[in-house]
Amino acid sequence: MSSRDAYHHGDLRNALIAAAAELAEQGGPAAVTIRAAARIAGVTPTAAYRHFSGHEALLAAAKGHSLDKMGEAMRRRLAALPPEPDEAKAAMARMEAIGRGYVDFALSEPGLFRTAFVLDVDKPAPDLRGPDGPHTMLVKGVDELIRLGFVGEEYRVGSEVASWSLVHGLSLLVLEGPLARLPKEERQAVVDQTMKAFIRTFWVARSAT
Repeated sequence: MSSRDAYHHGDLRNALIAAAAELAEQGGPAAVTIRAAARIAGVTPTAAYRHFSGHEALLAAAKGHSLDKMGEAMRRRLAALPPEPDEAKAAMARMEAIGRGYVDFALSEPGLFRTAFVLDVDKPAPDLRGPDGPHTMLVKGVDELIRLGFVGEEYRVGSEVASWSLVHGLSLLVLEGPLARLPKEERQAVVDQTMKAFIRTFWVARSAT
């Protein structure tokens, strides 16, 4: 739903948040102003100030909204997994699902994806929206891999950062790097192969211990 559509459906706050995400994608956080967001939403700045006190408050809300939506995309992938009786295979499937959900979100909502990682607003990006957010899902996934012997406790931080780096870097390559030039089907094939190769590294690491 566009920001104007959201406003006409009576949801001005979310219309302004959507406008802020659009502005952040186009011009960075400095481009997010109450006046500019109000213009996109089709309302007066006075109406917008009833919901947000200024640039920082609006951008912080847009960032939080973006992280919430990212978490929803990751949980949708988890919910779609078929039953798997093998504990190790189930853990690997969940790890792949949260990674794919991350990339899904980046490719379907590029404005929100970029806004989710705006720094110096509200809280630093690594907080990633609290106890049910994307970062917590990753940490729980790595916890499970450690318990099942895929990762040693001494490699916890490295495993978290490597996993995050892979899906984030892949997302950026497809959004604005050389992979953006590929036809849609080829881009999807690259995403599929990359995710499977990523998961395979855990199986290899486990067999080597």
